[in-house]
Amino acid sequence: MAMLIDCEEEQEEQQQTNGRTPMPKCRIRTGSDSDSKAEFGSGSVTPFLGPSLPKCGGGLVQSQVRLFISGPLPRQLNALSLEMLSRLSQLFLAYEDDANAKLIILKGKGRAFCAGGNLKFGEKLGEKLLTLTYLVATCSKPQVSILNGIVMGGGVGISVNGKFRVATENSNFAMPENSLGLFPDVGSSYFLSRLPGFFGEYLGLTGARLDGAEMLACGLATHLVPSAKLSLLEKALISRAASATSSSCGLAFISAIIDEYSLQQPALNEKSALHKMDVIDKCFSRPTVEDILSALEKEITTTDANKAGDEWLASTVRSLNKASPMSLKICLRSIREGRVQAIAECLIREYRIDCPVMRGQISKDFREGCRAILWDKDKKPKWKPSSLELITEHMVDHYFSRLDGDEELKLPRRCNLNVFPNAKL
Repeated sequence: MAMLIDCEEEQEEQQQTNGRTPMPKCRIRTGSDSDSKAEFGSGSVTPFLGPSLPKCGGGLVQSQVRLFISGPLPRQLNALSLEMLSRLSQLFLAYEDDANAKLIILKGKGRAFCAGGNLKFGEKLGEKLLTLTYLVATCSKPQVSILNGIVMGGGVGISVNGKFRVATENSNFAMPENSLGLFPDVGSSYFLSRLPGFFGEYLGLTGARLDGAEMLACGLATHLVPSAKLSLLEKALISRAASATSSSCGLAFISAIIDEYSLQQPALNEKSALHKMDVIDKCFSRPTVEDILSALEKEITTTDANKAGDEWLASTVRSLNKASPMSLKICLRSIREGRVQAIAECLIREYRIDCPVMRGQISKDFREGCRAILWDKDKKPKWKPSSLELITEHMVDHYFSRLDGDEELKLPRRCNLNVFPNAKL
């Protein structure tokens, strides 16, 4: 028996009731195709009737678990709310000690896996999202994230840090936080710093998009499965996990099942940035953002650069010039520090940065980015400081300082885990 978790809110036409937005309703369905529902009431985030095993429709969870991410409105692309984050964290904690839960399948509804967190929740969102990211990264159970669509921001954190990341031809990955006056967090300083060469610096700084084949090639995805085969894959995972013992349903067992439906050597688009790895390593290995930009601009002026190369270089420089200068400085330092840190250290540091960024300390670029990109949508943010040269090392240091008192991120204790879980992407 499988369990399907829906964390969903009322549809758009029902959103406004007496001028207020109703709290989300959480539903649990049992059985792979069952339509039976157990309502836990408006705003409930504790579906458990026992300390670890959730009861659903009178039965205990057995064999495997399927979790659906479903946001409040289709246009919000499954953006994560505080309740969804709390609910998912509770479930991951419960399944860790549940011998009957052999497999976790995480997927989104509609055309997105998850486009990130709902930024209106501010620092509280960061705390809950980074905690869930840690639970995903350190989960001892096989976890399969099906990335059939948009996966950005927080959606990246709760999937790429997991064991199996299944991309499709519909996958669309990006970490565009620098263009909002934020910076890539959710463990990105951990997994980006472990990509080939300096490709992680390239992705983090520019916010470049990747398709499914590119995600597989660089290691962000572990498998590439045609979307037409996803239903067959899911059925195979569930049925075989149900018949396997807990000891035999390990990583190799799950990987072999996914391999049966996967494309082994998909061709990369001729315009893929992965064809530019020599230039990426040459430029993005530089110690500062200023040096990276200078190296890219120098590449543009070389006589042997072809037209396609010129176009990619110019686009890369434009992306860097459009982003918040402060965000770029923070992003590069964060990734570089992540190269020698464990996932927990990365998440704690990222939360230290999140707090002053969202509070508008030193720079108010986050508020300005939200205004220009999300609210007014004029796409003309006025960054302050307005250039890289105006940012001192002391200003950047402020974002990496320890928080006062009890403000530090407190992650759950995890036992019997590797120092570097998921170190090999």
